[in-house]
Amino acid sequence: MGVAEAKTEALRVPGIHHVTAISGRAQQNVDFYADTLGLRTIKQTVNFDDPGTHHLYYGDRAGTPGTAMTFFPWEHAAHGEPGSGSTEATGFSVPPGSLEFWTDRLRAGGFSPGEVVTRFQEESLRCEDPDGLVLELVAGPATRETSAGRPVHPGVPPEFAIRAFHGVVLDIADPEPTARLLTDVMGFEHMGEHDGRIRFRGDEHEVGSIVDLRAAGSGAPAHMGRGSVHHVAFRARDDDEQESWRETIAAAGFSVTEVKDRCYFRSIYFREPGGVLFEIATDTPGFGIDESPEELGRSLKLPPWLESRRSELEARLPKLMLPDERS
Repeated sequence: MGVAEAKTEALRVPGIHHVTAISGRAQQNVDFYADTLGLRTIKQTVNFDDPGTHHLYYGDRAGTPGTAMTFFPWEHAAHGEPGSGSTEATGFSVPPGSLEFWTDRLRAGGFSPGEVVTRFQEESLRCEDPDGLVLELVAGPATRETSAGRPVHPGVPPEFAIRAFHGVVLDIADPEPTARLLTDVMGFEHMGEHDGRIRFRGDEHEVGSIVDLRAAGSGAPAHMGRGSVHHVAFRARDDDEQESWRETIAAAGFSVTEVKDRCYFRSIYFREPGGVLFEIATDTPGFGIDESPEELGRSLKLPPWLESRRSELEARLPKLMLPDERS
């Protein structure tokens, strides 16, 4: 642990890079995230480990780290079961005063948002996507957005638009070991407890800096499936910082993978003590390496090692229609 403690002085996770979940039908997923929520589709590619399946990304105008919600659409997967060792909710940051708009918009789309609640001096609206994935729209006093700017959608006025991630809520049966990982290894700050949650914050100046642990925990283990978060990815600014994190995490006693090339970022993975799969992903090279800013997310992009299979994969994958492509 001595090595990890020494490195923590120089290393601190800025916040979340992306959150990846499992969905059902790909078009249904696009309709909710790119239309109902008004996020920009920033990349259409494939699951590199299962290339017969899309990997869809949504975010701000450029897919800035801290805004990217991603999905593996496995249409025939069973529904997931919530429980300990899972991401209970994914939070998006919205401006103060916008939750009435979002309540009305979700209801108009056939969804059933909950009541607005206040915790940690923030108002929060909970809802579920079409596959049952739990989301929270959080309106706090210091809503931040990235330099790329909020997504633009004709049905979502700019003053109400989603800005970035707020954070995640993890369901952990025993929060203490996970809390030590967050504070002693990853550099998060303990912010207090409220309404059964223990709050931790990364860099307060960055988006997506919040991790909440449920103090009670469910006890029963979760089962992953449709409507489940597959993993939570945190940021490393570049390859050197990621390698430092890999050394730090290994020195703290965790089994961490080798670096995996995801084309738009590089990744390492490990399981935190409560069972949630964590990733450390690089900010670089970013989603703009194979598409212009204007065309981002509009066509299927494949990694070089799958380009020879393009015809086969395009025939297997469903053709997707973005909101602005409808006549």
